[in-house]
Amino acid sequence: MASKKPPKKTQAPKEGLRREIVDQRLVKALSHPVRANALAILNERVASPNEIAKELGHPVGHVSYHVNILSKCDCIELVDTAQRRGAVEHYYRATSRVFISDEDWQRLPASIRPGLSTSLLKELVQDAGQAIASGTFDARTRHLSWTPMIVDERGWEEVNDRLAKALEDIFEIQAASAGRLAGKKEESIPISVTLMGYETPPKGQPKGKKPKA
Repeated sequence: MASKKPPKKTQAPKEGLRREIVDQRLVKALSHPVRANALAILNERVASPNEIAKELGHPVGHVSYHVNILSKCDCIELVDTAQRRGAVEHYYRATSRVFISDEDWQRLPASIRPGLSTSLLKELVQDAGQAIASGTFDARTRHLSWTPMIVDERGWEEVNDRLAKALEDIFEIQAASAGRLAGKKEESIPISVTLMGYETPPKGQPKGKKPKA
């Protein structure tokens, strides 16, 4: 395992300042699809740039560059090294969950957003597909719903607020489960939770085209 120096004792920053720093790091991390995908992988497990490159189908040098940026943003940390064919392979894990606020999303370049959304949806479809293929998707009673609807601007904001609150509640459930599982021989159940709310194109509008302003 990689050794770490003890952190310097400094005065804790104010909550507002700390939150701004974390958000800006994630904004930079998510501003490139390769970094966003690499961070998503490292949120799930420990991996090296070489392993990430194989999974994403990119040159290892290209992925290593973006992994280095994630490290400088303190979004990942080095946890191990190993000798591989005369070279040292570095293994990382995420230090921050892939999450970005609505305000930070608006700061991202418009050209970046579709790529991030597409990458996330591809991961979602692949994850669900693997669960169906393995038989775990329908092994337990599970929630699956798709509900098209019409709302006004206030309704749109309220729906997104409820989704965000639901995610917070789910994180609390996860933390409580971790506490119950610690030190006990109880079955742990790996799950995936997906929350989505998005605007759909008007009926009859050609795909890929936006309505005129």
